[in-house]
Amino acid sequence: MKEVKVPELAESITEGTIAEWLVSEGDSVEKGDPICELETDKVNVEVNADFSGVIAEFVREEGDDVEVGEIIAKIDESGDASGKSEDAPKEEQPAKEEPKQEEKQEKKQASSSDSGKESKKDEVVASPAARKRARELGIDLQEISAADPLGRIRPEDVEKAAKAKDNKNSKDKKPAASSSNEKQAFDKPVEREKMTRRRQTIANHLVDAQHNAAMLTTFNEVDMTAVMKLRGKRKTKFQEKHGIKLGFMSFFTKAVVSALREFPYLNAEIQENEIVKKKFYDIGIAVSTDDGLVVPVVRDADRLDFAGIESQIADLGTKAKNKELQISDLQGGSFTITNGGIFGSLLSTPILNAPQVGILGMHSIQKRPMVMPDDSIEVRPMMYIALSYDHRIVDGKEAVQFLVRVKQLLEDPYDLLLEG
Repeated sequence: MKEVKVPELAESITEGTIAEWLVSEGDSVEKGDPICELETDKVNVEVNADFSGVIAEFVREEGDDVEVGEIIAKIDESGDASGKSEDAPKEEQPAKEEPKQEEKQEKKQASSSDSGKESKKDEVVASPAARKRARELGIDLQEISAADPLGRIRPEDVEKAAKAKDNKNSKDKKPAASSSNEKQAFDKPVEREKMTRRRQTIANHLVDAQHNAAMLTTFNEVDMTAVMKLRGKRKTKFQEKHGIKLGFMSFFTKAVVSALREFPYLNAEIQENEIVKKKFYDIGIAVSTDDGLVVPVVRDADRLDFAGIESQIADLGTKAKNKELQISDLQGGSFTITNGGIFGSLLSTPILNAPQVGILGMHSIQKRPMVMPDDSIEVRPMMYIALSYDHRIVDGKEAVQFLVRVKQLLEDPYDLLLEG
């Protein structure tokens, strides 16, 4: 019997959660076949079989937290796909004790009944995760009907039974005589959902950023007229030439890189008592997925033209939605851009993506009446932009000037085109 262990994942990842088993007990697998999907802090990865054979046993279940090197399954190299290996131990059925002849009939029947209950209890087949959840919810495993045709009780069966029990209790329960609104509030229906490992990590990461940095946000607004005109004029030829759409993000990425060159402390991080100013421009682009926010990185954005930036952003966005991002796609960014405008946000204060010390927030484009230099009033497409920064190494003056420079570059974007 060979053991399947959680492999080394990455330098910063030591544990994960079994998101889904891709095979069943009794299935045949070849060496290198994916057998389960592991959810880590950053990406989902597949765990492959190191041996060919038959899945003899799942040591851990879906939803279990596991560490690198931990045994999660066993493979029988000599087994077949019939479901059980030849040397797999058979489950011993508890023998019923024969009632003694000299006992009275009533006692005999009671003893037989108790023995039957005990036997039934011992015969319940449930995964470790299901047993744990049943204990937490106070559910008797004997009362649960398994959806598995083999009768194995899984966590979802426990949740279903608990929900049915709650519904029954709520119907049977009479209204309380108390007039306290606080007391009645506890009777309201709720739904509990376990946070995914990634969601927990995102939560901890954001809280740490607020606790460990002196974070401030400064705002400005950008007249998007020039960018929209330029984009409208060139988008058709751009797509015909490069096979990709010309979006707003490439303009913002170019403007950010130019501004970072002028204000290098926003392209830095703090390591103990040192300021590390980065001489490269790896720009993180925040992407929203069903599992939470991820920030894949556009590498060497200063060396890319508009097509290169748009191509990388599109590729990373597709990989994020398909859960195909690698650890290397997420590591090492020097500055981040997040676009809440795609969801309709008009104004927000983005949270730093530590250990970075700056993040730019984009928002919705909204037509507003603006007073022009000649005192005339025109309707212009305006966007609020926000810069959150770590005040420990970035002064307010520098942050404001950085944001003003981004504004200037976007309101006269032809210089950005000359750069690439």
